[in-house]
Amino acid sequence: MDFLEFNSISSEHRGYLAPGKIKLTNDSLIWKSEKTGKVEQITPDDIDCVNFQKFVGSFGLRIFLKNGSLHRFIGFKDDEKKIADFFKKNYELDMLEKELSMRGWNWGTVNFKGDVLSFNIGEKTSFEIPLSNVSQCTTGKNEVTLEFHQNDDAPVSLMEMRYHIPTTESSENDPVDAFYQNVINKASVLSLSGDAIAIFREIQCLTPRGRYDIKVFQSFFQLHGKTFDYKIPLSTVLRLFLLPHKDNRQMFFVVSLDPPIKQGQTRYHFLVLLFGMEEETSIELPFTEKELKEKYDDKLTKELSGPVYEVLGKIMKVIINRKLTGPGSFLGHSGTPAVGCSFKAAAGYLYPLERGFIYVHKPPMHIRFEEIACVNFARGGGSTKSFDFEIELKSGTQHTFSSIEKEEYAKLYDFIVSKKITIKNSGKMTSNYADDFGDSDKEEPDAYLARVKAEAEERDSDESGSDEESTDEDFNPNVQESDVAEEFDSNVSSSDSDAGGSDDSSKAKKKKEKKEKHREKKSSSSPKKSKKSKKDRDENAPKRATTAFMAWLNDNRENIKKDNPGIKITEIAKKGGEMWSALKDKSKWEEKASKDKERYAKEMEEYKASGGSTTAGGGEKRKKEKEISKVSPTKVGSGAGFKSKEYISEDESSSDGENKKKKKKTKKEESSASEVDDD
Repeated sequence: MDFLEFNSISSEHRGYLAPGKIKLTNDSLIWKSEKTGKVEQITPDDIDCVNFQKFVGSFGLRIFLKNGSLHRFIGFKDDEKKIADFFKKNYELDMLEKELSMRGWNWGTVNFKGDVLSFNIGEKTSFEIPLSNVSQCTTGKNEVTLEFHQNDDAPVSLMEMRYHIPTTESSENDPVDAFYQNVINKASVLSLSGDAIAIFREIQCLTPRGRYDIKVFQSFFQLHGKTFDYKIPLSTVLRLFLLPHKDNRQMFFVVSLDPPIKQGQTRYHFLVLLFGMEEETSIELPFTEKELKEKYDDKLTKELSGPVYEVLGKIMKVIINRKLTGPGSFLGHSGTPAVGCSFKAAAGYLYPLERGFIYVHKPPMHIRFEEIACVNFARGGGSTKSFDFEIELKSGTQHTFSSIEKEEYAKLYDFIVSKKITIKNSGKMTSNYADDFGDSDKEEPDAYLARVKAEAEERDSDESGSDEESTDEDFNPNVQESDVAEEFDSNVSSSDSDAGGSDDSSKAKKKKEKKEKHREKKSSSSPKKSKKSKKDRDENAPKRATTAFMAWLNDNRENIKKDNPGIKITEIAKKGGEMWSALKDKSKWEEKASKDKERYAKEMEEYKASGGSTTAGGGEKRKKEKEISKVSPTKVGSGAGFKSKEYISEDESSSDGENKKKKKKTKKEESSASEVDDD
């Protein structure tokens, strides 16, 4: 089968170039929108003529159909001859150039051909307007004003255009009125002419909120409420969904719209209607049996009865000619196709469909599988009774559906696997995750938590060691009489004890002696704590084997820097991890890692056989650390030349040390003598 396929091709839609891709086959021309997934198909028999138009850096296709409609595509590069040959060979159509006038004049002639208004200057066309883009047309004395439908996606929108039409005495018909009739016959102007096909009264609508009467016409349907009134063209309907509520007593009917309806500054891309299962209706369509057969191929009968949602769904499906999508094969643990969850602050239901996910109802959301880059299962706020389901789109947007019951995990996981959607953390979590949800921490140790605990233990160890080894913060050797000197130093002044009575003096001396003994006992019995040193590394040991990810990162580090100018060094590994997760074919680097692992095992075996050890040289290092720890630290501050008493080593032979020892001994003897005298 001969075909051509082009990506990054845009289609003009109400002033906006919608991105998508186009495929040319023997049977048809197919264009698919990237944003909405809408597919437009054109058969060769429907094409009247095809032209190419030059643009800056590319060229476009102008396809005019026999029914009068116009399709324009832009974004083709150097494939002009290839496309022309394809049209000639398969469609038997010559692709000629459509030249545009560059004069910039604002007067010329207007031609109406099919659904297109063209403004010509001489023999060349200046611009073309598809009349389906016109929302309103009004007339004046010598002018006609065209108003256009707005597209929210367009950066700049054309609001209106005015044509001045000079009158001539010789003309029998009014040229202004003729111009107006040509526009209004093909324009997308909604009017209530004719009877409604079907009317449904007081239907509960969740989005936009309220109760509305739904009236279905040939070209549009109307929502009539107490405050607001909406007229929605049938051509703006993308998809229809009929979804059962989780309670099995209600039914959601969802209508996807593009462009959305507007209420002030609010845009509604979805209509969400809610019906009760027991609500029934019976209507009679205003068609004859012949009209039903010719227009709708007997897909509708003159009389319809049954549940309201079923009758409405059938009429909308046939009139709009759109597929009515129901729930897929997925069933949750409760036996329903809905998964209860929350999106941001609102609770709702997530429906896994055959080709995507739909969430109702605040806000309604439809996510197609082809938009999804990957999904992720995450813990929900530290609770073991629920989990979060994260969907990351190819555009970079992430949607998080939280507070999903853990019993839904196995069903949802199996569904994702069956649809071949990439799971971001598939290597860490298993399908029986819901069964051992509470004990999963044992299977998946939290590296960050373990590191924090280790740092806390090390910090506690340092603080306890510093408490035992620390010197007095308030000690100042320049001050002769201080509270610390009176209580702890050997040259304590006895003026206070002499001034008091004998009982007070005895009690004070006993108290000081008791504190001194307790302090000496503590300093001699409790060993100093030291920091836990890291395991010694043998420099002669062979280099460890690298992982597949590190091998890939080393090969692509410069490319990451080049593609992300200004990226920090600390963020390169993080960015590489994201790219590694998205990489499908990892066999090249896994093979490198496997070979390096064999190399490491072989070198390690040879190293051990030669008498090497991973802890070689560690004894000498620890011995040096012990010798260094014996050096007595000094007090830093204004008295930097002094040492705190508990740091004085026993073998110190300085004269100051001997004098202090003698004074301390004399003090003890005097205190014991005073105790004997008191007794």
